[in-house]
Amino acid sequence: MVNSSHEAMHRIFQEYPGLFTGVSKVLGLPFIQPTSVTVLPTDLTEIQPVERRVDTLLRFDGDDPFLLAVEAQSAKDPDKSASWAYYLSFLYTKYKTPPLLLVVCQDRATAAWAAQPVPIGPRWWAALTLRPLVAGPHNMPFITDPDEARADLALTALSAITHAKDRDVTGILKALSTALRDVPETVADPIIELTTRGLDSVRRAAEIWRTLVAVDLSFYKSSISEEIRDEGRAERGAEDVLLVLEARGLNVPEEMHVRITDCDDPDLLRRWLTRAVTVSSADEIFTEPEASA
Repeated sequence: MVNSSHEAMHRIFQEYPGLFTGVSKVLGLPFIQPTSVTVLPTDLTEIQPVERRVDTLLRFDGDDPFLLAVEAQSAKDPDKSASWAYYLSFLYTKYKTPPLLLVVCQDRATAAWAAQPVPIGPRWWAALTLRPLVAGPHNMPFITDPDEARADLALTALSAITHAKDRDVTGILKALSTALRDVPETVADPIIELTTRGLDSVRRAAEIWRTLVAVDLSFYKSSISEEIRDEGRAERGAEDVLLVLEARGLNVPEEMHVRITDCDDPDLLRRWLTRAVTVSSADEIFTEPEASA
């Protein structure tokens, strides 16, 4: 299971290798449609005890074969340029196939930094120049039309992930959830999961998406959909417990507030809510009644 926005930004290319076709059009590349795409091992470790791993690695075969290394980047990192140059050199040496680097970002500052060419060599002669392609909020399409979203679900998911910090991301998420109503669960589930994980680091966007999944896609019974709905129910349950305690004028210390909001067990929250109606002090909701003999 994808477990972070970092993973989702590059794993979406593993799950949908053809996504690069849409991205290349957005970036204005003279891309030649491949005959096939292969997901390759991401381990770039040498015999020496130095381990280096690219996030995602694909091979595009056809008239103009090339390798595509996809890296998810959440912030500026002065050491990354050297690592990326190493990746490309290693890949060219290992596979004897031209490599290309695509960096996926969620904010404009990181995208602008990642897109800068990096000359490698003395100031008077750059032996190599690193020139990454960058996909981010500055150039990914803002897809808000459900028909357009339906035509390329993976590109729409990437659009949502890269625009996660945009105040208007709701339009993309709504278009995606609407488009997913018309597709089989086997198609929708991985898109839902990748989008969920891709938005994980941006709370507002993540909450909007979880609400849309819980409401617009409530008919899906997949594990990720159920997980999202369970988390939503837990969040609402915690809010109800706190609301009752505060309405009754009971003091809720910070550590107790954290314990309630961190609880993700709907059944336990339901028991706490029942007790919150009658307890004389807030901490009594945590006391389990003694079993009768």
